[in-house]
Amino acid sequence: MTDHAHDLEAVREATDRLLSATGKLDDTTVAEPSRLPGWSRGHVLAHLSRNADALVNVLQGRPMYADSETRERDIERDAPRPLAEQLADVRESADLFLAAAAEPADWSRTITMRNGVTDSASRVPFRRRIEVELHHVDLGIGYELEDLPDEFVAREIDFLAERFDGHPAVVSTSVAADDGRLWTTGGGAEGGPVVVRGTAPALLGWLSGRRDGSALTVDGGHLPALPPL
Repeated sequence: MTDHAHDLEAVREATDRLLSATGKLDDTTVAEPSRLPGWSRGHVLAHLSRNADALVNVLQGRPMYADSETRERDIERDAPRPLAEQLADVRESADLFLAAAAEPADWSRTITMRNGVTDSASRVPFRRRIEVELHHVDLGIGYELEDLPDEFVAREIDFLAERFDGHPAVVSTSVAADDGRLWTTGGGAEGGPVVVRGTAPALLGWLSGRRDGSALTVDGGHLPALPPL
């Protein structure tokens, strides 16, 4: 069962880690490329701020974004800002998200995300945690997949395995961590089954599109090509 209160505290802790780490940058390094193609570190921080705003919209029953063009335009507008402005925006928008999530609410209700995706309101805090944790890695400032909390890694693999379950482009796949944990996904494409093995962080890197899977081993066929998130 999703524990939204636990996830909100985890979001707070993850945000504090990110702010502490990015506070060591400067105006030059925040403008340098991130690990995401075409995005500077400023783009990543701007996205995190605007995502917090968007999730407030979701919690309060409004559309997540006005439209995709507005989302992209806002990120491009905010990306070049000096570090101090970026950090203030990340902090203030994060506080507004946490305040909105602290309001009494029916956490079992269904909410609508971007592109019409629906989910339980109780999973919104974990969705925000995903944004903060993985984009911290994307900044390329020393926080790696191996540094992520183990509990988060396992739950994010759960989340991604569910996302790709039955996908028409993904063969039936078992995802096996070195410590014995096992997930299943795919199954909508012909072929397989295959078993993909590796450390949990390496598996998460592959599932989230942040690593090419070269550190993984595959039984029963080739490493499945996953669709973009």
